[in-house]
Amino acid sequence: MRLGYARVSTRDQSFDLQIDALKKANCEKIYKEVASGARTARPVLDDLLSRMRAGDTLVVWKLDRLGRSLQHLVMLAKELLDRQIGLISLNDPIDTTTPQGRLVFNIFASLAEFERDLIRERTQAGLTAARARGRTGGRPPGLSRQAEAAAMAAETLYREGQLSVKAICEQLRISKPTFYAYLNHRGVETGARRKPATGG
Repeated sequence: MRLGYARVSTRDQSFDLQIDALKKANCEKIYKEVASGARTARPVLDDLLSRMRAGDTLVVWKLDRLGRSLQHLVMLAKELLDRQIGLISLNDPIDTTTPQGRLVFNIFASLAEFERDLIRERTQAGLTAARARGRTGGRPPGLSRQAEAAAMAAETLYREGQLSVKAICEQLRISKPTFYAYLNHRGVETGARRKPATGG
């Protein structure tokens, strides 16, 4: 069963755009909630998640409608995966019902935590590529493990080219100077700054 979740921050905002998209995505039932992005309590979402069973799919218009923070989003997605429930974001390259979609989501997950096999593999792959380009690998001098993870994530998303610099900084909760400092530590040549991605 496909279940949709739509959220607006205030009661004067319209659900229409989200509802139309979720209906077009063949959601059998759509849950609507009014809650600010930072608000912890999401009773409608909690009720929806409690009703979902293995084989179901949760559909949202955008990822920012679902998670109140990147860490919260990653936690929810992993919970769904563990319960064999799919997650589809109609305006993001996320569809955990497919192998490719799960891989893309793991890129987002790498922003929130630096662990598990996939992240270690991506790190080793990055080091191998760096050595091939003549650079030394390992942790950038002076960076904590958390900052190292953020630097790796910044490079990954910058190379993916799907998000604007502003969007990446917002996801990582860092300033633009810090972002470019991370890229510099990773040996990434930025050149001309990318135009902002649309819809972010």
